[in-house]
Amino acid sequence: MISADLNVILPEILLALFAILALLGAVYTNKDAAAGVIVWATAIVMTLLAIWIGMTSGGTTRIAFNGLFVEDSFARFAKVTMLLSAAAVLVMSEAYMKKRGLLRFEYPVLIALSVVGMMMMVSAGDLMTLYMGLELQSLALYVVASLRRDSVKSTEAGLKYFVLGALSSGLLLYGVSLVYGYAGTTQFAGVMSLASAGQTSIGLLFGIVFVVSGLAFKVSAVPFHMWTPDVYEGAPTPVTAFFATAPKVAAMALFARVLHDAFGNAVADWSQIVALLSVLSMFLGAVAAIGQTNIKRLMAYSSIAHMGYALIGLAAGTELGVKSMLVYLAIYVTMNIGT
Repeated sequence: MISADLNVILPEILLALFAILALLGAVYTNKDAAAGVIVWATAIVMTLLAIWIGMTSGGTTRIAFNGLFVEDSFARFAKVTMLLSAAAVLVMSEAYMKKRGLLRFEYPVLIALSVVGMMMMVSAGDLMTLYMGLELQSLALYVVASLRRDSVKSTEAGLKYFVLGALSSGLLLYGVSLVYGYAGTTQFAGVMSLASAGQTSIGLLFGIVFVVSGLAFKVSAVPFHMWTPDVYEGAPTPVTAFFATAPKVAAMALFARVLHDAFGNAVADWSQIVALLSVLSMFLGAVAAIGQTNIKRLMAYSSIAHMGYALIGLAAGTELGVKSMLVYLAIYVTMNIGT
């Protein structure tokens, strides 16, 4: 049983092991010389994992650790998109980081660990798995945002992201505790059986609202977008490119996973909230972008608007809507890396 479970999470295990070995290898060698090698090695490993996940899909759904981890076509598509976008950003960033003296061996290791967290997020089948993946991703991103230590803006970006990220995690955890208290389980399948339209208890509804609020922060949907322009502007440019791609796919996929796998029978209870977030994000993102004179802040507001467009598919509350959201995100990531 354990071997079968480990086989399901093998890509995550391999990437985590690679990150640990790269960290150890850099510590015991010339750190500065190792940084460039680790960047390329990480990009190659991520690309190979993406090809492997894409080729071994088979359209099957595999569940590990009694429902804590779910590997299906939805998760595989999101993982391939995230891995390829992270690999592309790493390859593009090497020359920039080296030129500005920012190419440290920790950079690709932190990116790899954040991608492990993202892969856990999109395969979450339980509220605890969701939170573990989310925090692994977030903690790594807080550090890379402030990688340029001699810059006030970069330090501010990391601190602002950390403080507001902690606030969103608090909202999310409060929602999770309410859901657990009223549903008696943290597994999505168990919550699904108790949450149904028109019959959901008030406590569970409050739990849904807090969980949606916490996740809306992660996708930088209005009104939880306040961190995005400052963090995008302060972070080194390749890090901004990374923020605008892989983490957005992971957060949106997690959003869809939670709402459909845990609260899929109560679409009427959450679809209006998501629709409102979508409209506000599209409107504010488009209008606020007009007056920007900094290209990175412009990209931040573009990201907010695009998340609004993607949320349309989620607000529809159908499987087709989720598929259209994923396709939109894949195109968005491709164009963003190009930009």
